Amino acid sequence: MKQSARNEEEYIGQSICLKPVGIVRNQIQEIDWRDYGSSSWHSRTVLMKKQLEAVSELIINSDLDGALDGIEGFSHINVIYWAHLIPAERRSLTRVYPMGRTDLPLTGVFTTHSPARPNSILITTVRLIERKGNVLIVTGLDALDGSPILDIKPYLPDEKSLGEIKMPDWMRQIHQEFEDK
Repeated sequence: MKQSARNEEEYIGQSICLKPVGIVRNQIQEIDWRDYGSSSWHSRTVLMKKQLEAVSELIINSDLDGALDGIEGFSHINVIYWAHLIPAERRSLTRVYPMGRTDLPLTGVFTTHSPARPNSILITTVRLIERKGNVLIVTGLDALDGSPILDIKPYLPDEKSLGEIKMPDWMRQIHQEFEDK
């Protein structure tokens, strides 16, 4: 028990180096953070839906080609990537308005899907269309062009019941409005 606590203290405040396993290529170029809080929620929702329908290529480092063997057997994968264009000042935020909407409660960044977070590690479940060697063709990825890919894992539906899922009303509202667009 004491060993575990000591190890936790050793890592607090230290950097962890990750080597990207690939890169995202698509037509999603950048987010204008100046307009993030002022843009119309509805217009941003339409843009987000277009981005999620867009095709992206996940170009995996050629030295890892064998790591993709068998991936074609899955219809969906989880892509873990680095939000590389998030400005440093946005990474220091601890509280945000979900989706930049001031009509929703100011809440802790760890309770949102905001890309602006202390470590801009993001995860998205995407549909795998096909594999071409070391390139995966997917739809549903919200990553920007050039985003470093940190890892890929197959999507597996929950095999165990998690019981009743609870979420705040504001999150339920965002999901409902997104589906209605």
